[in-house]
Amino acid sequence: MPFIMVAVLIDMLAIGVIIPVLPALVGKFSDSQADQAFWYGAVAFVFGFANFFASPILGALSDQYGRRPVLLLGFFGLGLNFFATALATSLAMLLLARVVGGAMQANAAVANAYVADITAPEQRARRFGMLGAMQGLGFIVGPVMGGLLGSIDLQLPFFVAGALTMVNLLYGYFVLPESLPADKRRAFQWSAANPLTALRALSKLKEVGPLVGVVAFSGLAQFMLYTCWVLYTTFKFGWGPQENGWSLAAVGVVSVLVQGFLMGRMLKRFAPQRLAIIGLVSSMLAYALWGAATQGWMMFAAIAVNLFGVTVTASVQSMISSAADSRSQGQTLGAVSSLGSLMAVLAPMVGAPLLAVVSHLPQGDWRIGAPFYFCAVLQAASLWLAVYHLRRHRARATAA
Repeated sequence: MPFIMVAVLIDMLAIGVIIPVLPALVGKFSDSQADQAFWYGAVAFVFGFANFFASPILGALSDQYGRRPVLLLGFFGLGLNFFATALATSLAMLLLARVVGGAMQANAAVANAYVADITAPEQRARRFGMLGAMQGLGFIVGPVMGGLLGSIDLQLPFFVAGALTMVNLLYGYFVLPESLPADKRRAFQWSAANPLTALRALSKLKEVGPLVGVVAFSGLAQFMLYTCWVLYTTFKFGWGPQENGWSLAAVGVVSVLVQGFLMGRMLKRFAPQRLAIIGLVSSMLAYALWGAATQGWMMFAAIAVNLFGVTVTASVQSMISSAADSRSQGQTLGAVSSLGSLMAVLAPMVGAPLLAVVSHLPQGDWRIGAPFYFCAVLQAASLWLAVYHLRRHRARATAA
């Protein structure tokens, strides 16, 4: 577990470095705020589109060849993406770099499968939370680094991110052990690696179909947050890379606090199913508060009170992972990642136009929060599906 946690930490640190500055880099090739919102949405779209098709393929390959080689491939592809992004001289080059990066980057799905390989089902929610804590720690340091480096030069954070990813590649090559024994591997099948086939199979896993809807809606809300946060705070509060870096670091602090220290205590008090319900209520309120914020400090206040919202992903992943057999964890969690990638494809198509429509409004106007109000509605839909699933599951268990 320590090996994969360090790998995920470095991976997320590299990703976190570029988040505060990527919208500004896109802005270099744009003529207005509306254009910036549109092209930033396009950059996010092509990354998610490529990742949507590649994630189940790489997940299925990890079921045949092991997690380690696929993780190394992901580190290499992500490094190429960062360096190519730094050297981009046009929007076309920037879009191409993100396509390659999205196609080769399936580290999250394979890391989750890695954890499932080495963890008993009853411990998976806690260990998925530990991975989330490492991601949060990367989000504490990464965006702050990106904001500070971006204030010096917009390309510098991308070179630093590429260097960090190469460090991860060397670390994985020399240190990271394989987690999947040869007797638990399964042959690669193109039909199973098709993302749509993988999603259909995911929806049939022991009656967890409604949970797929929870993953979809809450994932769409989360990716809309990622897509819109920096541009939203820039349009509404006039924030730059440094302010955005600190705000994203605050998100990371809460994530580490909850998933690294409080998750185990929460799971002793609440089952993963109950924890998911509480988390969805918390995140629904947080999205509404972010949208309605009229001053920058209010964004930090909503981040601080949304403790339970951080537990949703780990809780739902644990429930879905436990429904899959040990030979198909990579494919199953690859399908979950592919579903997330599909939401990453849709998020810019929804969030960027919403931001473009309100980009002309004066700073502080409550209507600029339109993308976050939509996210609150999505979380409400996720909450309804989760409650429906748990009630149906409880009724069938009682009947049995």
